[in-house]
Amino acid sequence: MSKEEIYERLNNVFRDVFDDESIVVKPETTSKDIEDWDSLEHINLVVAVEQEFGIKFNMGEVTTMKNVGEMVDIIMTRT
Repeated sequence: MSKEEIYERLNNVFRDVFDDESIVVKPETTSKDIEDWDSLEHINLVVAVEQEFGIKFNMGEVTTMKNVGEMVDIIMTRT
């Protein structure tokens, strides 16, 4: 799976979780860039991403991801 395909699928997940069709994630996107991205929504987002890609993040990955680019890198190693 290419990075472009991952970003396309992630855009759909983010739009669904945050109920905002205008979201376009980039490698540098962080919680500061999306208004409703708080700690509770972060959990919902992680679960939704895991379901979308059929993977499980470990706790260390969840707590150390700094941006969407790091999330994509992890997804690429698992798919």
